[in-house]
Amino acid sequence: MALGVTAAAQVTREADLIPRDVFFSNPERAGVQISPDGAYLSWLAPSEGFLNVWVAPTEKLDEARPVTRDFVRGIRMYQWAWDGTHLLYVQDQGGDENWQIHAVDVRSGEDRNLTPFEEILGPDGQPLKLPNGKVMRPTAQIDELSPRHPGTILIGLNNRDPQRHDLYRLEIATGDLELVELNTEFLGYLCDHDLNVRFALRMEGDGARTLLKKVSGPDGAPEWETFLTIPAEDVNNTSPVGLNAEGNLLFLVDSRGRDTAAFAVMHVETKEIQLLCHDPRADITGVAFHPTKFYPQAAMSNPMRNEVHLMDLTIKDDYDRLRATEQGDLTINSRTADDQKWLAAFIEDDGPVKYYLYDRGSKQAKFLFTNRPALEGLPLAPMHGVVIKSRDGLNLVSYLTLPLGSNPEGGITPESPLPLVLFVHGGPWARDTWGYNGAHQWLANRGYAVLSVNFRGSTGFGKNFINLSNHQWAGTMHDDLIDAVNWAVHEGIADPARIGIMGGSYGGYATLVGLTFTPDTFACGVDIVGPSNLNTLLNTIPPYWKPLMDYWALRVGDPRTEEGRSLLEARSPLNHVDKIVRPLLIAQGANDPRVKQSESDQLVAAMKNRGIPVTYVLYPDEGHGFARPENNTAFFAVAEQFLAQHLGGRVQPIGDDFKGSSIEVPEGAGQVPGLAEALPDRR
Repeated sequence: MALGVTAAAQVTREADLIPRDVFFSNPERAGVQISPDGAYLSWLAPSEGFLNVWVAPTEKLDEARPVTRDFVRGIRMYQWAWDGTHLLYVQDQGGDENWQIHAVDVRSGEDRNLTPFEEILGPDGQPLKLPNGKVMRPTAQIDELSPRHPGTILIGLNNRDPQRHDLYRLEIATGDLELVELNTEFLGYLCDHDLNVRFALRMEGDGARTLLKKVSGPDGAPEWETFLTIPAEDVNNTSPVGLNAEGNLLFLVDSRGRDTAAFAVMHVETKEIQLLCHDPRADITGVAFHPTKFYPQAAMSNPMRNEVHLMDLTIKDDYDRLRATEQGDLTINSRTADDQKWLAAFIEDDGPVKYYLYDRGSKQAKFLFTNRPALEGLPLAPMHGVVIKSRDGLNLVSYLTLPLGSNPEGGITPESPLPLVLFVHGGPWARDTWGYNGAHQWLANRGYAVLSVNFRGSTGFGKNFINLSNHQWAGTMHDDLIDAVNWAVHEGIADPARIGIMGGSYGGYATLVGLTFTPDTFACGVDIVGPSNLNTLLNTIPPYWKPLMDYWALRVGDPRTEEGRSLLEARSPLNHVDKIVRPLLIAQGANDPRVKQSESDQLVAAMKNRGIPVTYVLYPDEGHGFARPENNTAFFAVAEQFLAQHLGGRVQPIGDDFKGSSIEVPEGAGQVPGLAEALPDRR
């Protein structure tokens, strides 16, 4: 039964209702970097409402100016070329993830599309088409940059074969492309710092991977020989990282013979291997190298919060000085080529990211700005790291946020049980981390306890933790989520009658599983771009994911065999739709290349056929998630009304939060308070 918003007083103490756009609008600054020569700082910031790349002289931030002009979707990813005068960024169309690579000259502002390819031609010279009749567009990726060749990049491009990315040398100044490797069998390549191809990675039929070394054959022609075998059980935790300056040492993260991935170095000729850093609690998930000398300086792991393991003691004093500057988890975003200036960021759970420019010569850290000044001074809630035991004894590293004032004695137990939102991460081969989380803060401000769980299959906690999730979608992976809910009820955190489940991608799938496999546990669910049928999901993945099908078969199930299809059918929420008895909100991007719109369409149709109510929100200009802030804000406005209706939290009316959004509601607009009235009239 819906609780109504009058229950808000029971679930939260008095606190300011923070407007949604504070959490979900564009940040004022993001992706802050320093140019290789240290002359410029750059960042993503709104320009006419769209994220663009801004550049300022390092010592004159008030002279910042946008150097890109994307007023359709905004830019989300960019990096400096080593020449120090060009910025590289990628852009797609409407969320289709068919990326094109652009270069911008920061001096002149000239923006050039370096990969302006719009179609993939088949053997007959005609454009290949998708099942829906649309022309298949290629996607480009930046593979390698090197300070030894500052005007050149290596890119992957699948305009010949939609399933394989050929490797090209691209000259930034001219746009000239030169084929380096015609790819007929590999997942990708590893090059040295002179941009020579040295290794290639191949997927094997049993889910294992092989690293092959490029050698000269008897006739002098290049050949590939097996260098390293990565068993299927290790593929998520073992991979090459890069080569040293001379190209005779290969660095890798390696879980073979152990559970958590260690950082190791391997001699290219002798294959002798040496362990450099290992955290038995968690995988090594990142390594910092000297920017031009290419030796490792630090490794990172994240057992609960980010930890830095220094290997180069010449930078210890710098790290110590920076750590003493601010609270929070320290990361180094970028560094100059001479390694004398660092762009440092401090991540906190209850405030914005703080950026500093650190000069190693003077040992001085200069505060620059925060990423979201609107958050400063707001009543935000701390995020608590907790470890929850699964029913079979696994440690589930989780993160809990409580409404301010609900636990006056401190700790993780409120005065009385609260409505709880289980917010499930996507992937599933990803993880939740400690730090500022806009969704957590939004929900806590509305009066909900928020719990995010690193269920089995989440990355960063060793290979055994991942391998225990094989073929366990809607199985033990879901059991972990239910165990976390039961823990929250047992600890007096959650009111068992007011628990919602919400998430995107795999988190959307988990929401659908929650409402079909455990229909009495959750009072409602919010599915964002989640698959409903695992067979149709795997049969409609992007073509460049198809070489990974053996991996999907290992982890999820094999749609190519009768036994595999049966497993996938049994674990598909679509086939259990008649069990849905609690309210469901579905959100989808029409251009999603990973989880097609048909995944949501078929579930909505099945629910309608059975007379089960559902609300379906669709964005025709979005893909796998919502990039445009107008759409993001519009969706969370709908979700807030929905959650308040069924869990009883506080609510901010929709107001004008649909302004500029492409939101459509094909089904169930009348079932969410205020939704039908707020929809724009597009007649």
